[in-house]
Amino acid sequence: MSLKRNVLANYFGQAYAAVMALAFVPLYIKYLGIEAYGLIGIFVVLQAWLSLLDMGVKPALAREMARFTGGGIDAQSVWDLLRSVEVIALGIAALTGIGMYLTAGWLATSWVQPEQISEDTVVRAFALMGLVVAARFVESIYANSIAGLQRQVLQNAITIVMATLRGFGSVAVLIWVSPTIEAFFIWQGIISVATALIFMGAVYRILPNPPRTARFSLSEIRKIWKFAAGMMGITFLSLLLTQIDKILLSRLLTLEAFGYYALAAVVAGGLHIMTTPVASAFFPRFTELITRRDVPILREAYHLGAQLVTVLMGSAAVILIVFCERILLLWTADPELTARVAPITGVLALGTGLNCLLWIPYQMQLADGWTSLTIRINIVAVILLIPTILWVVPAYGAIGAAWIWVILNSGFMVFSIYFMHRRLLPTEKWLWYRQDIAIPLSAAVVAALLCRWIMPTGHGRLIELAFLSASFSCTLSVAAVTAPLIREQLKQMINK
Repeated sequence: MSLKRNVLANYFGQAYAAVMALAFVPLYIKYLGIEAYGLIGIFVVLQAWLSLLDMGVKPALAREMARFTGGGIDAQSVWDLLRSVEVIALGIAALTGIGMYLTAGWLATSWVQPEQISEDTVVRAFALMGLVVAARFVESIYANSIAGLQRQVLQNAITIVMATLRGFGSVAVLIWVSPTIEAFFIWQGIISVATALIFMGAVYRILPNPPRTARFSLSEIRKIWKFAAGMMGITFLSLLLTQIDKILLSRLLTLEAFGYYALAAVVAGGLHIMTTPVASAFFPRFTELITRRDVPILREAYHLGAQLVTVLMGSAAVILIVFCERILLLWTADPELTARVAPITGVLALGTGLNCLLWIPYQMQLADGWTSLTIRINIVAVILLIPTILWVVPAYGAIGAAWIWVILNSGFMVFSIYFMHRRLLPTEKWLWYRQDIAIPLSAAVVAALLCRWIMPTGHGRLIELAFLSASFSCTLSVAAVTAPLIREQLKQMINK
């Protein structure tokens, strides 16, 4: 029951946060312009890269919190570890803010290529980005802790409230205070600091009181260092794989052209909202079952998580690819913007969908503490990826980078899955391919294409929106009934 509540809470909370983020993008572009939105895209990339500075401590902390719930460590140890991570995080956040402030001038003059925004505006924007990223870095320490403690209902309740303030507040600031990128980032910083304080208070209330006052402890850091070091390597390589296209394009393209690519990446990245709630709920569950060595239930949980991702995320990915242009036009109400963004979005959605299918196997590896496989495979991928991007992007532009993303994740679907199952779940690989992925995903594709074939035209935006919603419901239902474990769950719910 706890696992179901956490999955549902994660979906509702993260879906709501995604809606808050996506719903206001057309307004951001309206009041700030596409060049300024390109700066927001760079901010997202910087935020992803600066997560590397935690040196793998955040996921290690979440894992230890999960082990605490499973009886693997005591209250004093988990409190000392939390205090140690807090000290490290605050130091990193301070250095990040100072570093961004000092390098803002160089980034504005030597990296991006603005055509309409002044250089001074770009400098101030980069300086403010550093403050926001620093605050969100600290925020993520406590959010990861709550997730590891399997209190994700509370985590998402806080997320919903703060996402509402972040989204509506940003628009209000742009409309009634100042339609500038500086004002946008100032509001983001205020909300990030408030969110960090609220999450901190929640963690302190959840954890039981320790026998003595918590303190910084090198011994607790050493206990998680091997796992944290592995996670740091994985994070670094994963960031290269997922963000190098944006880094290179922000340098190779004009800020306006990069803004279009960033917008496409945001839309395709929305598929992660259908994946991360499942991964966040199942990771501590996997860790707990591995700690208890309950292999039969672990296998069932693994396939259930994989089928949930395929049914929920896969259905959304198929609908986004099949109806990409119509969805973007309904969202932006801008035919020119849609024409520029839709081709890139469809290809990025295909690559992102393949990537999301790998998340449950990846969570299983992390729960087992096995990080070396992902590091080795990602090293090979990075060696191939960077020169490929440098060759393809100048010749084919943004769409070429999008197709590289598809090819990369297709390779992961073969090699990463093979090695992972050979060690952890040697009898489950083909069951994962066939039962968890191929059957429900194929059914979803057929359902979506049939809906596209009968789609009415020329009946107004409201009718189109209703039809798209019905198409998603149909595709989701077909995928669900063809996934065995999901179908069994539905039968039990109906019988009750």
